Amino acid sequence: MTHTICHIITKLELGGAQEVALYTVANLDRARFRPVLLTGPGGLLTEEAKALPGVEVEIVPALGREIRPFRDVLAFLQLVRLLRRTRPTVVHTHSSKAGVLGRWAAWLTGVPIIVHTIHGFGITPTQPAWLHWVVIGLERLAGRITTRWIAVAQANVEEGVRWRLFDRARVAVIRPGIDPRPFQAPLSSRERDRVRAELGAGPRDLLVGMVACLKPQKGPHDFVEVAARVCVRVPSARFALIGDGELRAMVEARIQALNLAGRVRVVGWRRDIPDVVRALDVFLLTSHWEGLARVWLEARAAGVPVVATKVGGAAEAIVEGRHGRLCDVGDVSGLADRLCEVLTDAALRDRMRAAGGQLPAEFDIREMLAQCEQLYDKLLTSDRGGDLVPDHRAAESIRYARRGE
Repeated sequence: MTHTICHIITKLELGGAQEVALYTVANLDRARFRPVLLTGPGGLLTEEAKALPGVEVEIVPALGREIRPFRDVLAFLQLVRLLRRTRPTVVHTHSSKAGVLGRWAAWLTGVPIIVHTIHGFGITPTQPAWLHWVVIGLERLAGRITTRWIAVAQANVEEGVRWRLFDRARVAVIRPGIDPRPFQAPLSSRERDRVRAELGAGPRDLLVGMVACLKPQKGPHDFVEVAARVCVRVPSARFALIGDGELRAMVEARIQALNLAGRVRVVGWRRDIPDVVRALDVFLLTSHWEGLARVWLEARAAGVPVVATKVGGAAEAIVEGRHGRLCDVGDVSGLADRLCEVLTDAALRDRMRAAGGQLPAEFDIREMLAQCEQLYDKLLTSDRGGDLVPDHRAAESIRYARRGE
C-alpha cells in the first residue's frame, strides 16, 4: 500500500527549504510513498529535480514569490488542477506563498492531510506593521485547515504560539538536517590553498565567507558594511560572498563605492560548497530572518567558527562562545566587533574549531527524513485523529466521492 505525498514549494532556487524538499521527495521509502513535487518555474534546481528517479515533478507556471493578485489566482487554479490529477493523500507545503495557496488548493480538492513546514517567518522589524498583520492573518486562516505544522526551530514554535497560529499539540520540530560527512572530511593543504585563492585570499590571509542567495532576507548589504569596518582593523582580512541573486548588482556597486574591490569578492554560486566552507577561517551570516539556516550546521560540521545574527534557531544551532558569536539583526558594528574578536584571537578560533566537527543526530538529514516519514505514518493511520485510513483506495474513494469523480 502506497500513499501519494505531494510537496509544494514556490521556487526551486538554491536554498535550505528547497534542498530539504528535494532530499525528502528523492529519498522517501518507495514501498510506502509515491512522491510528487509541484513548483514554480525558473529555479536553479528545477532540472536537478526533474532528473530525480521515481519523482513526478510538475511546474506550476504562474507560481512565483512576488505578490501579484491575478497571477496568484491563476497559480491557485493551476494547483487545484494538478492536485485533482495527482490525487495525493498528503500535501506538504513549504515557503509562504506555496504554503498559503497550496494548503487552500489541497483543502478545496479534498486532500485529507495537509502539512506545512515553517522555514522561518518572513517578518522583520523593517516591515510596516500592517504587513505583519496581513501575513499573520493569512497564516491564521490557513492554519484552520492545516493538519500538522512542522517547525525547523523551537524559536519558530514560540513565535507561532505567540501569534496564535497553532497550539503546541499541532506542531512538531523537525530540523532541516545536512549530510555532515563532506564537511568533516579532511581537506589537503594544496586544495585548501587553491580554493582560498579562487575566493581572493592567500595562505596567510584570514578569509571570511558567506554562502547565501543575495536577497533581502540574507542581508548581503550588511555583510559588505561589516567587511568595511573589519578591513580597517584587520589588514589581513579578506571576504567572499558565495552566491548570486537579485541584490548582486547593488552589492557589487557598494563594494566599489567603499574601495573594497581588493578585499571583498562576489564569486557567484559554486558546486563545491563543502570545500569552500572548509577553506574559510570564519563563516559570517548576516540574515534578517531565518528558520534554522543549514549553513550554520555546515560551518559547525566543518569546525569553522560562526559569527551570525540572532535570528530564528541560531542559538539552537550555534552555542554562543562555543561555536561562534551571535549579534542582533542589523547590528553592523556589533557584528564587526565580534568578528574582529574571533579573527584576532587564534586560540579562540582553535577552541571553536575543536568544539565543532560532530553534530547531534537531530541535525543529520537522514534523521530528518526518518522523522518526516514517521509523521506521515502517524497522520495516515489517524486521519486528523479521527477515522483510520487503513486502505489507500478506500481513502481516495472517500475523498473524491464528494466531488462526483
